[in-house]
Amino acid sequence: MLLTKVAVRIETERMTLRPPQHADFRAWTGLRSESRDFLVKWEPTWSHDHLSRKSFTNRVYWATRSIKSGTALPLFLIRRGDRALLGAITLDNIRRGPAQAGTLGYWIGAAHARQGFMREAITALTHYAQAEMDLSRIEAACLPENAASRGVLERCGFKYEGVAQSYLQINGRWRNHVLYAHLRGDRRGRTEAG
Repeated sequence: MLLTKVAVRIETERMTLRPPQHADFRAWTGLRSESRDFLVKWEPTWSHDHLSRKSFTNRVYWATRSIKSGTALPLFLIRRGDRALLGAITLDNIRRGPAQAGTLGYWIGAAHARQGFMREAITALTHYAQAEMDLSRIEAACLPENAASRGVLERCGFKYEGVAQSYLQINGRWRNHVLYAHLRGDRRGRTEAG
């Protein structure tokens, strides 16, 4: 199933999840800049032009193409009350055919962390992916020491599945990641993280 329109919107209790727009540049660059110290320890190394308008414009074009082709669903978290950008969530690496799966990635601005926004976003996007996009498996990975990320995944019904060695380069180093998955119709009991 291709997502042939870019006008994907997911409404949650407090937010609208929607694709990035060119007009979001100042909010995005401001939030990323203010949250740099909070984010860089969990993310791939930022390029020298990470916060530039050109880099953001490329992100918007990538988002539009990815949604149209059905390969990814990148969404910004917009607080409904004041239309503030809180962070982003992306369902990427969408695989059809026998897999019917995708990989979840997300970040939140430092000022908005630990307020339940990401839990709300993950729950909504997981439901949308399984109910509207007919995906069976949503995967996520995070650094073993990222207790906040592990906790939000577990509270959203994701189950621990193991460790991937040298999974991603984070802050310039190859790092192991713990793997989680949310399965449609999951009948597994609670899984214990190792």
